[in-house]
Amino acid sequence: LSPDEDGICSGRYFSESGLVGLLEQAAELFTTGGLYETVNEVYKIVIPILEAHRDFRKLTLTHSKLQKAFDSIINKVLVSQSSTSKTHCWVTLFKTGVNKTVCVCIGFGFYGQCFGEDAVEVIKDSAPVDRRKLDPNKAYIQITFVEPYFDEYEMKDRVTYFERNFNICRFMYTTPFTKDGRPRGELSEQYKRNTILTTTHAFPYIKTRISVLEREEFVLTPIEVAIEDMRKKTQELTAATSQEPPDAKMLQMVLQGSVGATVNQGPLEVAQVFLAEIPADPKLYRHHNKLRLCFKEFVMR
Repeated sequence: LSPDEDGICSGRYFSESGLVGLLEQAAELFTTGGLYETVNEVYKIVIPILEAHRDFRKLTLTHSKLQKAFDSIINKVLVSQSSTSKTHCWVTLFKTGVNKTVCVCIGFGFYGQCFGEDAVEVIKDSAPVDRRKLDPNKAYIQITFVEPYFDEYEMKDRVTYFERNFNICRFMYTTPFTKDGRPRGELSEQYKRNTILTTTHAFPYIKTRISVLEREEFVLTPIEVAIEDMRKKTQELTAATSQEPPDAKMLQMVLQGSVGATVNQGPLEVAQVFLAEIPADPKLYRHHNKLRLCFKEFVMR
């Protein structure tokens, strides 16, 4: 539809009934695509119009479609609790004569089509790339798996599986490191760099590749890394114990990974390293208390 087209304002879509028809088509397409939560948002616009016209026959049909959509949401939630969300990747392209482009995407087969499958090499390490060591006759793609990132206040509003995988524009990946250059070390020397990427548009989008608008980093100290790990273990344990219907195998796996005596760098070792003594540095008192509270919550689960 173009506003410059002759007679567009007198067309059949440029009316109240035309709007309702387009919205109903959109709702059907969302239902077909499995986006049942958006069906409710579309009908929020349609229902007041139908009520104003006292069109009870259409209202009956609309509410029956909403009931089916809500039933599908309930069934989808039960399935999604035991499944993983979509995989997003941060892709950086290195090519002689081509500026470095950075984007977050869902798939990356597009680059093989552009440069040829044999001329593309994948770099799976998230560490900085030395461009001097790259073959100028090849295109290199650095792929880093990222996950949606939300602030604590956002998590209060993003409760359902759909809300945590829809309309997201910030992603995060982590890079473990130690001060002596090794990626992994003992608990007391293990640091972590969290990198947050902000895209120009929110996922899902009409494109599967969206450019990165902003990049920010912050470093976690060893005790902050321990706090983050304990919170994740508590969340995993909470999810496993509250799952409906109960999954005994999942609960057993979570328990073995959380409280098993043979698990390296598990909760027992974390407590021995960071809670055995009061820290000498007063700046660590707050983190020390946070970690104690994390253990308290973990034990209560």
